[in-house]
Parts: sequence; C-alpha cells; structure tokens
Amino acid sequence: MPESNPYKDEIIISWVELHRDARYLSRVLHDMGEWKGIIAITRGGLVPAALVARELDIRLVDTVCVVSYGTTDPGVEAKTQGKLQWLKTVEGDGEGWLLIDDLVDTGGTARAVRERLPRAHFACLYAKPMGRPVVDTFVKEFKQEKWIYFPWDIDYRFVSPIKAQRSGK
Repeated sequence: MPESNPYKDEIIISWVELHRDARYLSRVLHDMGEWKGIIAITRGGLVPAALVARELDIRLVDTVCVVSYGTTDPGVEAKTQGKLQWLKTVEGDGEGWLLIDDLVDTGGTARAVRERLPRAHFACLYAKPMGRPVVDTFVKEFKQEKWIYFPWDIDYRFVSPIKAQRSGK
C-alpha cells in the first residue's frame, strides 16, 4: 500500500521567482571561483542548470538521471518517494563540477547522487530541513510539509471573475 501524502500545504514558484533565484545562486557560485562544468540532476535540475550555465558562461553541461518520485498511474501526481532508479550517471568523483538541482526535499536522491559524486559542489535553488545538510549551497528553505510546484508543473489558464462565475455569465 502506498505511503500517505506527507504534504500539508503547497507553494507555487513562478517563472519570475525561479529566474531571480537562479541568478542569485549564480552570483554566489561565481564568487566561489571557476568550475569545470555543470552536472544537472534530471529532470528538476535541468532548468536551473541551464540558467546557471548561462550566467556563469559554462558550456560543458552533463546530467545524472535518477527517478525517485513515480507512479504507475498516468496523469496521477506522485507525492511520495519510491525506490531510486538510476538511468544515467557520469564518470569521476565530481571534483571541480557544480551539481545542480531544483530542490532537495527529504535528501534521499541527493544523498545517492552525493555518494557517486562526493567532490562536486552541490547547489540547488530550494531546500527543506531533511535534505538541507546534503547540499553545499541553496537559495531558500521551505518547511518540510510544503509541496513545491515549479512553473513546469502547472498550467496557467484564464479564470472568470467570481461575480461572473456565480451569475453564470
């Protein structure tokens, strides 16, 4: 039987907020020195990695591909972590590389990636208390019980004003 949903509330991150936070993270990382390249943790780390790569003028970008949230039901959102499944990794111990992700939640995925790349500098946009010790640099911390929706997770659409909804117009 699947684990019950541990999240009590939701936060929606806008494209503007995500971009602002990625630029802030880039400034912090720039001040740390030069990097060989970026390793994005897919899929969540792809967009932040692209933004950081642009800001730091890094052209060498690779990925580690690991699945931790999943469901067998199409169209059903998965809010519980399952067994980690490695789809792709990279050579080496990560020395001189930036490891980028969008969020460190419980730290399960982050710890697994950190074991494979112990010398990479692990940076993410957002952290929660359980995962925070695993990363080196992050921008904002959220409470553990918050579910974070990223801009690529949601669909913006027009909503009629309340008065029009209630009058049937």
